[in-house]
Amino acid sequence: MRHKTVRRRTAALLALLVALSGLTLAVAGPAAAAPGDNGDDGEGAPKSLIQQLEVASKGFLEAKEALARSKTRQAQLAAKLKELDADLAPRQDAIDEIIQKSYRTGRLGPMTALLAADSAGGFLDRAETLETVAVRENQVVADLKATRDAQRKAKLAIDAEVRDQQRQVNIMAKRKVQAETALKAANTGGSDRTGEDAKEPTDGGSSSKATPAPRNRDGSLPDEGCTENDPTTSGCLTPRTLHALKQAKADGFTRYVACFREQNSGEHPKGQACDFAAEKKGFGGVASGGDKAYGTRLANYFINNSSRLGVLYVIWFKRIWLPSSGWKAYSRGNGDPSSDHTNHVHLSVR
Repeated sequence: MRHKTVRRRTAALLALLVALSGLTLAVAGPAAAAPGDNGDDGEGAPKSLIQQLEVASKGFLEAKEALARSKTRQAQLAAKLKELDADLAPRQDAIDEIIQKSYRTGRLGPMTALLAADSAGGFLDRAETLETVAVRENQVVADLKATRDAQRKAKLAIDAEVRDQQRQVNIMAKRKVQAETALKAANTGGSDRTGEDAKEPTDGGSSSKATPAPRNRDGSLPDEGCTENDPTTSGCLTPRTLHALKQAKADGFTRYVACFREQNSGEHPKGQACDFAAEKKGFGGVASGGDKAYGTRLANYFINNSSRLGVLYVIWFKRIWLPSSGWKAYSRGNGDPSSDHTNHVHLSVR
């Protein structure tokens, strides 16, 4: 009986120890870390890589927009040149008519015409007629000259725009190489993954069109500081980042968001970035099912509205979308969902 009692007490003690051990493991286990925790101080990549991507993407976008503005100016100049070409023919015809009349009739000098008048009234009439003819002829000549000068300037301006366009294309190509070279150097730009991770997140997010962010009169994006209160933290945002955040929420992406945070690199401390959680209540584990679908739709929403919102790049599920190169592998995080961007979509805005 005594042995049975000892065995029961021993079993109870072992059960208690197992329970306590399990509790200890549960407490010590890693909780879902938010972006910026676990030592991720640069959006899941080294500071040098983030800086290279920022410079390359910004340079690419500036050249791309300059190219678009140049093409618009070229189209306007071409339309103006077409108008000038149409005006030139009748102006040249008017000059030719004056020359032909002078040749056929013999152009009288002004003094001869006045002396041929048979009365004082006729003399005045002749003087007024000569003045009118001279004014008309001078205007015809001036109009023709002005049209030809405008034609020449328009053609020169078109040539200048073409040269500028080629320069912008070259800049875009260099910036593309810069971004991709930086990714390869950091061993994040490969495409050696297989299975679900190798699929580019291209589904959804294409139905909504965001309201464009304010631009300068020439179509360029204005320089902005961190001047607006961040509604997601106690920090600040640029007006353009706040606009992108509001547009995403207005288009139905209303899950948890955190924008401004202090870190050593990237756009968060500048108020130019936001992290959009895939889960409803916060940054959890690796997104799956409906949460992952939500993140994919959101990533593509920003991509499809990139020119309207001034998007610099998007990171989602170990991939980064660059305006120069599309989706590229991006997996230099610490192995946790936040630094690997498998639990949130990162948006950087110019």
